[in-house]
Formats: sequence, structure tokens, C-alpha cells
Amino acid sequence: MKTKLLFTILMLIAFSVTTVQAQDESTFSVSGSVDTYYRSAEYSPGTSFADLNGFALGMANVVLSYEGAKAGFVADLVYGPRGEAAVFNSGGSSSIVNQLYVYYNVSDSFTLTLGNFNTFLGYEVISPVGNFNYSTSYMFSNGPFSHTGIKADIALSDNASLMLGVLNTTDMTESQPAADDYMFGAQIGISGQYVNLLTGNGVTQYDFTGGINLSDSFFVGVNATSYEDDNAEWSGIALYPQLTMSDSFAIGLRGESFDIKDVNTISSLTITGNITAGNLSIKPEIRIDNADNDVAAWSANGTDSLSSFVLAAIYSF
Repeated sequence: MKTKLLFTILMLIAFSVTTVQAQDESTFSVSGSVDTYYRSAEYSPGTSFADLNGFALGMANVVLSYEGAKAGFVADLVYGPRGEAAVFNSGGSSSIVNQLYVYYNVSDSFTLTLGNFNTFLGYEVISPVGNFNYSTSYMFSNGPFSHTGIKADIALSDNASLMLGVLNTTDMTESQPAADDYMFGAQIGISGQYVNLLTGNGVTQYDFTGGINLSDSFFVGVNATSYEDDNAEWSGIALYPQLTMSDSFAIGLRGESFDIKDVNTISSLTITGNITAGNLSIKPEIRIDNADNDVAAWSANGTDSLSSFVLAAIYSF
């Protein structure tokens, strides 16, 4: 009932705004990335990306965007194993859609967005360009990747923001099979720290994402989340300290604890270097995972520990 009411309010706002366009210049841009990697280990942690053996492909990502005086669109398209892993509902055109949305700037502080957009939960994202570590966390891998729906982004002040959204069931990219099973999303941000909520259709997830610059060269990010549905319950926390040592080299860690209630608790330490040469990033990475109980997918007979080395190359444009 609450999601229906919010949906009605957002639609009334959308249809009540003026369609008169200002005479500002419009811009069209093309950006994206290509990534590939080598992975030394036969078995993988079972997270979303960088889990193939030997020399492997990531994805090609092309983002087309148009920004007008008041309105615009983003068509974010992906192709390759990393892109396929990011799209659960891979039927039809959604097999290549990472994001596909239009937006309208009602005012300088209020934007309405309709379509498919990456999730507001969590510290990590699908594109390798947006992450320091090349592999991904358990929290990101088990959480939603994208949502299809309508959302309102509101700037409350220079340092505070609010997002409210009505969304399809998670991973229902192209349409909503059951009309009454919409979900509700909310986010409040204060000085770069974000508290997130996703609820509906039997799912409740709370999430905190933030970070702090301890100096000009040292940043620490944090993500903590708790998820529950009718069949599973899990929670986790991760820290992301990152040190920039020069214009061309930085090093970062990800320390994560991930607990699947009544099943297993996994701790993971990932050490990633970032060597940059223009638009090219080379990322050597060592990852060590340990579990309280044996994980069947970590070896032929199951084991409680796994280590691997990855060397990734990412070109962004």
C-alpha cells in the first residue's frame, strides 16, 4: 500500500512539471571500458566477477548519454562474461542492458528518473572502473545489482540528500511479472555517508555505505549490510583502506566478514595494486578466503580456505 501511494505521488509530480526547456547547450557523450584478466587458481570464491580460470575476459562497456537543459538519458550497454554475470534476467534485450533510463530535472535540487539503473546499495559497482579491487565482495555478489522503476533524488542541502523509489522485484529488468509485488527503496545521505533501505516482496535489506579521507593520500571506505527474505538471512561488513603512493601507483585492501545465518561465516582479505598509464590500469591482486565450515566449491572435496592471484587490465575511455 505504501509503495502504491509513493508511486502515485511521484507520477503526479512528474506530470505536473512544466515541459518548457531552457536554452542551455545540450551535450552527448560516449564513455566506457574494456577489461580482461588472468586468474591463477582453478577454484574461485564464488563471487560475481573475476572467477574464471586462466586468461579470461571481463566485458566491453559502452555508455551513451545525452544531457539536455532539463532532461536526458543514459544507455549503458555491456557485453562479455562480466556483463552476463551482472544480468540475472538475461532474456531478450536485457542481456546487454546494464542501465537504461531517462531523467527529468524538475529543479536544481529535484530529479526524477524512470527506467533501469544500478543499485543504490553497497560500496561496489558492476563496472570495474568504479571499484578499486577487481574481484568483488560477498555482500555485493549477493545483493541486488540493478533496479527497474521510478525514483526521486532530492538535494536537501549542500551536504544532505534523499532518494525515494518504487521498483520492480529485484532483477526483473524488462518488466514486472506480478503487478502487486513492487518494492520500495530509500536512501538518505549526509556528508558522503549513506543509509539505504530496500523492502517489499518478502525482502528487507538495510545498508550503510560511506568513507572518510584520513589524509590527501589515504582513504578508508566502509560497507555494512543486513539482508533477510523468506528463505535466507545474511549480513556482512567490509573495510576498504586505500593509499595513493604516486600519480601512477596506489594500493588498497578489502577486509570482509560475511555471515550466512546457520550456514557459514567467511572472512576474506583482498590486496590490490593499481598501476596507471594514461587510461590503462593494471591491477595485480591477491585474495585469501577462509570459512568456519568447508565450502564445497573451493576444491574437489571441499575446503575451508582458498587463495588466488589475479592480474587485470582495464582500459577506460
